This record gives sequence, structure tokens and C-alpha cells, in this order.
Amino acid sequence: MDYGIKIWSKNYFKIKDGKVIINHGKKPAIVDIVKDVRSEGYKGPLLIRFPHLIKNQIDTLFESFEKSMKEYSYNGKFNGVFPLKVNQFPNFVIPLTEISQGYNYGLEAGSKPELIIAMSYTNLGSPIIVNGFKDKEMITLGFIAAQMGHDITITIEGINELETILEVAKEMGSPYPNIGLRIRLHSSGIGIWAKSGGINSKFGLTSAELVEAMTMLKQADMLENFKMIHFHIGSQISEISPMKKALREAGNIYAELYKMGATNLNSVDLGGGLAVEYSQHKGIYEKNYTLEEFTSDVVYLLKMIAQNKKVPEPDIYIEAGRFIAASHAIVVAPVLELFSQEYDQKELNLKEKNPPLIDELYELYKIMNENNAIEFLHDSLDHMESLLTLFDLGYIDLIDRSNTEILVHLIIKKAVDLLRNKDLTDIINIQNMIQERYLLNFSIFQSLPDYWGLGQNFPVMPLEKLDEKPTRSASLWDITCDSDGEISFDTQKPLFLHDVNLIEEDYFLCFFLVGAYQETMGMQHNLFTHPTELTVDFDEEGNYEIKNIIEAQNILDILDDMDYDIKDVERRLKQKIEESKKINDDMRSYILGKLYVFLSENCYLKTIAGCKND
Repeated sequence: MDYGIKIWSKNYFKIKDGKVIINHGKKPAIVDIVKDVRSEGYKGPLLIRFPHLIKNQIDTLFESFEKSMKEYSYNGKFNGVFPLKVNQFPNFVIPLTEISQGYNYGLEAGSKPELIIAMSYTNLGSPIIVNGFKDKEMITLGFIAAQMGHDITITIEGINELETILEVAKEMGSPYPNIGLRIRLHSSGIGIWAKSGGINSKFGLTSAELVEAMTMLKQADMLENFKMIHFHIGSQISEISPMKKALREAGNIYAELYKMGATNLNSVDLGGGLAVEYSQHKGIYEKNYTLEEFTSDVVYLLKMIAQNKKVPEPDIYIEAGRFIAASHAIVVAPVLELFSQEYDQKELNLKEKNPPLIDELYELYKIMNENNAIEFLHDSLDHMESLLTLFDLGYIDLIDRSNTEILVHLIIKKAVDLLRNKDLTDIINIQNMIQERYLLNFSIFQSLPDYWGLGQNFPVMPLEKLDEKPTRSASLWDITCDSDGEISFDTQKPLFLHDVNLIEEDYFLCFFLVGAYQETMGMQHNLFTHPTELTVDFDEEGNYEIKNIIEAQNILDILDDMDYDIKDVERRLKQKIEESKKINDDMRSYILGKLYVFLSENCYLKTIAGCKND
């Protein structure tokens, strides 16, 4: 089973000899990298970055636009910026700016801290675009960036922001930043983020406000600084048609503003929205277009509008943060426990005289074969319902109930094993009632917040055993104290995993395409924090090197982030141990030592009863 790797991986990851490998350099197996890191004492979940995949995505984006521009003899240039809101972490941003030096590729900021990052790390000459609501202080930072030599454009979200720019221009003097106007389109996107566009969207100027802005710029003798219009119809645009509609509207607005006297207006920023394929199941796709179709449509439409309106073809900017960042990072989570493993034949406690239905269950289990497996599965589930009803009515005891649960699980497991070489479609619905629960040492709220908040699926698969057929319909549980911390088995998008003995071997699940938004939006539910992260680089010979290991925060650091007085916490703990009459003097020092060791470690689980150390 390949877990749809050919659908979502873009050939960045492949399967070889039963393991997931990185299709780069000497093509190491991810599980070998994981074991290398864990051998150094780093336990719990891992977030692994692959900077070469950032470069691949930037290369692919620029190559596709440049090919389309050549095909249509387009006279404008292509430029890109990465929206920092998608991933602000330094081990992503710094490699991004280093990798993109050969392109006109910069950063987009939507807040003061993001603008400081952009001013610090954007290569001089590469663009900075400032979006979002701004006060005078943020606008002044934009002027400082211009005076530092940055090619910066401040995009205006409202007339009041333009008034502030004109005010700061008088105070600061030239050089001025470029001015962009965000336009509020009638066109809207599709899907979860559709409200980013449309006439009632949060951002942008109406047609009347665009005309007013033009008048204000003329009167302030700053019309020459107006160089860009910007629009955005939503993240993860699943269909191409809304983008084409929005582009026609924006292209005509660009042409009309140029003809009204904005002759330095030379750029159209398409915003983000270029979709990523997260699906790992045939027939269920998250976008209906290719990158080549997207770039071709954008270039063709803007060229046609410019020709028809007799204005210059604008430079094209795109933000496309999800497209650049998603594939570069994975989360690897160790499996801590399989919850059906307590349903083992040795746990049966059959009596000399059992209720007849339990004897029948035991007989079904013994004589089940490939031909009657489906029938016996149905019978066992019927028997279980009857026996549980008898328990509720007081006719059977707890031992009988325990034997019922164990026998039914043994029957299911045996049936799956008997049918392992057949199409499992016939038993998916049965397994939906009783799946294997895999307890993972990670937090969905921290590492996959879009799954919890938006129902966004991420490709998931084991890192090895891929030459063995998985037979267990799987629900995934995280270690948070919340029932929402679960990825349930879905008959429309079924996940099958292996039946493993965790006492004898490790089993790792990997979530792919998590590099966009998941880190920046991850929440500290139960105070589980950002997992241990590391970067995997490749040298010229194709060997990999593990760099930039940052262990998950320890408990004291977490409490410090929550504004607890750490010294006070330590003092209170020590005082209560010293004053406790339940602790003898010989144990006091030992307990204090243990406590300080625990406080200096991260919050993810190290061990769990019955399993190997994580």
C-alpha cells in the first residue's frame, strides 16, 4: 500500500524496500534519520525540515511563470514574496532568504514583528510588501525600510492609512516606500476561505475609495509612488474559475487606474491561494488545476486586458505561501499504544460454565476460516450486542462481559488476517465500528491545528513496513486530555495501519505537508509545545547532515511563557516537600533531585505502561 504517495508527494518522497525515502541525494530513509536523532536522546514527536524542498518549490514557481511569459511574449516580469504569517520560524525563514537570492523573491509582512523580520532578512533589492491594518508606527517602519535601501511597498487597506502615509512622508522625507492599493473585488473565492474576497470582505478599497485615493495622491504630489494594486480571494483556492474571474476584474481596474494618470502603476499582486494537493485517496482531490494551467491563465488574461485597454503589461507578484512552505516539513509521531492489545487470548477467563452466547463466540473464533469470515464477523457483533444487553439487565457478570469483548476483538482480528490478501472494501464498514486505536506521542492541537479547526486532512503513513499489507482500520489519538484530539477512521478516506508489537519494535507515523500555518497556529493545549525540530541538509555528494536541533521546551520554560514566576514555583515545590510529614529524610533529597530533572525535560511522554521507552 502506497498511501497515495504519488498523488501528494510531487515525487519528493518515494517508497523503497518498505520504507519512505527522501528522493534527493543518496535517498535516505526517513525512519533512519529519526532513529539517528532518537539515539542522541531526543524523544517525543519530531518536526523535520528539508530546505531543498523550499528551493524546489521556488524554482518550480518561477520556471512555470517564466515559461508562460515566454509563450505569450509577455513584457512584464514575475516576482514573489513569502507571506510570513504562513511560517515565521527562523529555521524556515533564514534558509528561504538564502535559497531565493538568485530570484526577485522577498517577504510579505502583516504586523510590526513580521515587518522587522522582513527588514532584517530580506535581501536588498528583493521586494517587501506590507499588508494588513497599519498604524503610524508601522507605516514609519516602512519608511525606515525604504531609507535602508529596501524595495518596499506599503499596501493601503483604507483611506485613513493613506492619510497617515502622507503625514509620515512630510515628517520623514524621501526616499519614500512604494504605495500599493488593495482593491475590494466583487469576485470571491471558494471553500473555507471564500470570504477573503467579495464586496463584503474585510480588506480593500471600493471603487469610490480608489478614485478618492487617486485624488489624494495627486494633491500630495505622490502619485508617482503608486506602483501596485493588490487583491486576495482566499487561501487554498480549489478551483481555477474564481481566480480567473477575479483576475479579469483586477486587470481592468489596473488598466483604468493607469489611464486615469497612475502611469507609474506597474504591478499586480495576486495575493495567495495557489493550492496544495493534500489528498491521499484516488478520486478525492483538493484542486482541479495544475500549476502550469494557473500560470498560463494568469499571464494570458493580464496580457489580453493590457492589449485591449492599450496599457503596459504589469509585473506580476504572487504570495503563494502555502505552495512554497507546505512540503518542506513533516511531523513524525511515535506510536505509544494500541488499545486492542489487551484483547489477547491469554486474557480470556472462561468459566467451566459460560453463558451460551459466549460459548458460541468461542466456537466462532476457533472454526472461522476464509470462506465464513464475513458471516462470522456479523454473527459476533450481534452476539456482543445481546451480551451487553444481558449485562445491563444483570443476567451476566463482569467476567462474562470481559470475555465477550476479548472474543469479539479476537474474531475481528482473525477475520482481517484471513482476508488480508483480498479487497478490504467488504469489511471497512464493520471495522468502522471497532477500529484499532493508535495512541500517538504528539498533540493534534499543536502540530495539526488545521485538522482540528477546519477539518483539513494531511497525508499520513507509517515510515516502514510498506512492503507488508496493513490490515487494521485505524483511529489516531493524541496525548492531550481532549476528545477532539482524535483523527477518526473515515470510510470515505480509510486509513489502514499495521498490527505491531510495540514491546518489541517502534512504529512511527509521519504527517506530511505540515510546513504551512501549522507551526504558527499551533496552540499549547495542555501546555504541549512545539515539538523538537531539526533540519536535514544534503552536501554535494548527496549525504545528509542533521542540523539546527531545537528540543521542545522544558517544563520550566513553558511555565515561564505562561507568566508564572519560575523561582516562586520552585520555592513552593521545595517548601512543600521539606514540610511534608509523609516523606522521610532519606527520601527528601532523592525526590527533590527527581523533581528538578523532570522540570528540565520537555512535556512529551517518555514511557507508557507495557511499551518500549519513547
